[in-house]
Amino acid sequence: MTDQTWNVLLRDQMTWHWTHQLRPRLDGLTDDEYLWEPTPDCWSVHPGGSWAGAMTLDTERTVSWPPPFTTVAWRLGHVIADVFAARNASHFGRAPVDRATFPFAATAAGALAQLDEEYATWTAGVESLDEAGLARPCGEAEGPYADYPLAALVLHINREVIHHMAEVCMLRDLYLHKQLNSHRQTRQEAS
Repeated sequence: MTDQTWNVLLRDQMTWHWTHQLRPRLDGLTDDEYLWEPTPDCWSVHPGGSWAGAMTLDTERTVSWPPPFTTVAWRLGHVIADVFAARNASHFGRAPVDRATFPFAATAAGALAQLDEEYATWTAGVESLDEAGLARPCGEAEGPYADYPLAALVLHINREVIHHMAEVCMLRDLYLHKQLNSHRQTRQEAS
């Protein structure tokens, strides 16, 4: 094995996945896909923030069972605001994040721009950590994980992004196949 630091290994897990699997799968995301509700009563983004044109992310304090199904818009909003932006604010100098006032995107293009920006901030922040930085405690921003080393948070964020973005890709596949099946059915009915 070459002489690699833990920082490089932690970053490579995310950057390889981002570059070779995830980000290319998001190219061409349409507003219809972004807001598509595959089941009734999905959680999504909706107008209703505290300023004109603002979007909010559906949420509730107590979650029912089963929890509401979430749209691509909701899942992207969660990754952008809760996974990346909040941690960028806690650890890498980003302005503080409040879900109630976060400017969730109304469009797919807007969400992808936010995602790219927060991902770039996160990866630059992680890259700036030396071995001592990775070993330092996460701090009170991480609640019960305050005493865990920052390296544990990096691994957690990697898991969160891989998990939630795989769900986004699966929803894109379902949307595509729904459209293809609808076109096939229309052609069959016409013949």
